[in-house]
Amino acid sequence: MTDTAAPVYLVSITGTIDLGLAPYLERVVGEAVDAGAPAVILEIDTPGGRLDAVLQMQDTLLDADVRTIAFVNRTAFSAGALIAIAAEEIYMVPGAVMGAATPVDGSGETASAKVVSAVRKTFKTTAEVRGREPLIAEAMVDPDVAIDGLVARGELLTLTTTEATTWGYADGIVANRDELLQAAGLTGAAIEETSPRPAERFVRFVTNPVVASLLISAAILLIIGDFFVGGLGAMGSIGLLLLATFFWGHMLAGLAGWEDIALVALGLVLIAVEVFVIPGFGVPGIVGLAALAGGFWLAMVGREIRTPEATERAGWSVAAALLAVVVGTVALLAFLPHLRRAGGLVLQAQGGDAAPAAARPPSGWLRWFGGGSDLGLPAKQTPQRGRPAQGRLLAGTSGVALSDLRPSGTADIQGRQVDVVTNGEYITAGEAITVVTDEGYRRVVRRVHHAAD
Repeated sequence: MTDTAAPVYLVSITGTIDLGLAPYLERVVGEAVDAGAPAVILEIDTPGGRLDAVLQMQDTLLDADVRTIAFVNRTAFSAGALIAIAAEEIYMVPGAVMGAATPVDGSGETASAKVVSAVRKTFKTTAEVRGREPLIAEAMVDPDVAIDGLVARGELLTLTTTEATTWGYADGIVANRDELLQAAGLTGAAIEETSPRPAERFVRFVTNPVVASLLISAAILLIIGDFFVGGLGAMGSIGLLLLATFFWGHMLAGLAGWEDIALVALGLVLIAVEVFVIPGFGVPGIVGLAALAGGFWLAMVGREIRTPEATERAGWSVAAALLAVVVGTVALLAFLPHLRRAGGLVLQAQGGDAAPAAARPPSGWLRWFGGGSDLGLPAKQTPQRGRPAQGRLLAGTSGVALSDLRPSGTADIQGRQVDVVTNGEYITAGEAITVVTDEGYRRVVRRVHHAAD
């Protein structure tokens, strides 16, 4: 009879195994050790799941300083079979099954021979550590492994409860938890049922490939959209919040690191430089997009454990997200010119005779997304009939900024209220300005530097 002063901790491993289960298991094992629990029971009923997640869970079980018992309560397929083998003891209910662990790729097809070999060796070494026949564990992964009297070559091994007991892969057959406690010598022990905490549920949600792609695409579109309208405002702040959500979830899952965040931040800075500062061949924008893709990809594949399955999944997720960003950027450039509030992108004249004014035309890679040189306005502006193009006469004249120019806004020039734009310079309301160039639909200004400056 075991000392049952402390409860037995129960971890429920049901449904698809994902990255949220790894920190959950690690936490519960740590709590059980701290509480002096006699054992941790893993109640398993799963079709399998992510290889990178189960490898983290395997490490937790092999390194655990507490007795671990796998309770296969119906199915332990694929990744679930490795969890069971990694436990010190295995008990199964009548009619349960365990095995069928061949890894598959993103399309559901059997993974490459290299991946199958790696997973096969993982099962083998785990079985050896726990004193179980390693060839049986290998046969669960590789159909080329044959065992006389158990599985023929070309068949993938799945053990029934009776077979598992006969071949030493189950320490007993039990019908329920009470019988499990009795068979394991824990009669009378209280069971401390556990469940994932909100943060662990959050990890499961955020690391879902579809959710991750949506977070990436929505965040980047909001931030780029705010770049176009003249600065970081509400849209950009929401975008940064979505980025923080993405990275926090992946950091909790043990995937993302600070270097990934730095790479994404660099990408955003380079794109901002492309939008505001450097016209030309688009090198900053292209490098910025590459930095974004690399940062997000690294954040989704992890550092210590990087499986081909996770690598492929992350690649497709990032590709889908960036494709959505491209499509969304096209939509922004198509529709923002018609929105009056998008003053940083297209400036509509407020003066009576002034021609429409637009922000700097797109340059470099931004031209790939726009139809005209002025982001939706006709490439050539035609003045109103019978009126001279007075806007072209403003070059070299002076005035005062009526609003903050970030880089767009309004100014008083020769007694007229005119929409203007700077070349990226920030000018506060009330400062003296001079018109550098006037293209009829766009007036570029700069701050007047007095001698005292």
